[in-house]
Amino acid sequence: MKKTFTLMLFTAFAVCVFAQGNMLQVGTPANEKFSVERLQRIDNMIEQNIDSGYINGAVALIARNGKIVYNKSFGAADLEQKKLMNNDAIFRIASQTKAITSVAVMMLFEEGKFLLDDPISKYIPSFAHPKVVDTFNAKDTSYTTVPAKREITIRDLLTHTSGVEYAQVGSPKMNAIYAKAGIQAGFVTDKILLATSINKLGTLPLLHQPGERWTYGLNVDVLGYLVEKLSGKSLDQFLKERIFDPLGMKDTYFYIPAAKQNRLVPVYTPDKQGHLIKWNASTFPGVNVDYPTVNGTYYAGGAGLSSTIKDYATFLQMMLNGGVYNGQRLLARHTVALMTTNQIGDLYINPDKDKFGLGFGITTDTSSKKLGVSEGSFAWGGFYGTLYWVDPKEHLVCLLFAQNWPLPHNAFQDKFRAMVYQALTD
Repeated sequence: MKKTFTLMLFTAFAVCVFAQGNMLQVGTPANEKFSVERLQRIDNMIEQNIDSGYINGAVALIARNGKIVYNKSFGAADLEQKKLMNNDAIFRIASQTKAITSVAVMMLFEEGKFLLDDPISKYIPSFAHPKVVDTFNAKDTSYTTVPAKREITIRDLLTHTSGVEYAQVGSPKMNAIYAKAGIQAGFVTDKILLATSINKLGTLPLLHQPGERWTYGLNVDVLGYLVEKLSGKSLDQFLKERIFDPLGMKDTYFYIPAAKQNRLVPVYTPDKQGHLIKWNASTFPGVNVDYPTVNGTYYAGGAGLSSTIKDYATFLQMMLNGGVYNGQRLLARHTVALMTTNQIGDLYINPDKDKFGLGFGITTDTSSKKLGVSEGSFAWGGFYGTLYWVDPKEHLVCLLFAQNWPLPHNAFQDKFRAMVYQALTD
């Protein structure tokens, strides 16, 4: 009887812990099957990149089974001010915003607000009767169109198969078409509203037929406006109330409060001689990296957030937990599975033929063989040098944050990916 009662207590405790989800806590590398000596190799690699002048500084975090086994800062946040990098530094996470907005969308999906294969025009009428660019004249940016074969669906937007491309960093013809209409990439300092920009975007032609190809674009910005339409709240307010506050993400913002702006890391870029200098007006015309510090009104669901590595790791741990964290369930386990499995069929997103789910890139066997990241891991990064992935097979959450554009040949990030796995002992 005593053994039975003890077993019942243990089972009840285990169920309770599972239901609450692993919380990120500082752990011991050895307990989570990591070699301290081999983790030191990551230190050496990052420091070599700093000493070589490729990057000014970085923050890295590795967690396994909800235990943080590695969280270190390196180099300088600000070279000119001789300010050291800290673990609580705030970074422009750019396209890592997409995963958070996609979770917001799927929370509304769970509430029965829409179906994934609903046309977006059902909720944002300006996207009705889409057209596709047929011919384009670069001299005067004039173009002709043909009717799209079908409407854009919400699934198309979540998977970047809608034909909507990026402004400013997309193809030359779509850059020109979007620029003429005043569409921006999401790093916005102007006093404009999401509704104004997205409704205008809906009247413009697509790069290709919906569902025909995978094209990275303003899809999740459109979905951010969908969240506003369906919830009756600004995207900023919805994310705070439904995601950031429940997860305790206290340093994640579209527009950083004045009291925290000194923690925002400047963006560095190499000059013609290869020396790192701060991003300036000539670095990338039309892109102002000061957007997190203005009192803005444009909530770019695809690129607008800034965050700390710990905040974002918390969000990722929630996903690894199957949608729950510290007793707060944001998504059902089945919804997380839906988001982190291939949703684009035979299409692929890069030469390694990686796939895409609903808001996340999915690692394929080809990628896995290159760097050791497990097949089925879900991942993405940001324009200014941030990176993350979640490996469900190894129970890993891994992040590397920098603020450099462009990064040197991607070797810095790829080495980090590979070196996480060489440090495992099981």
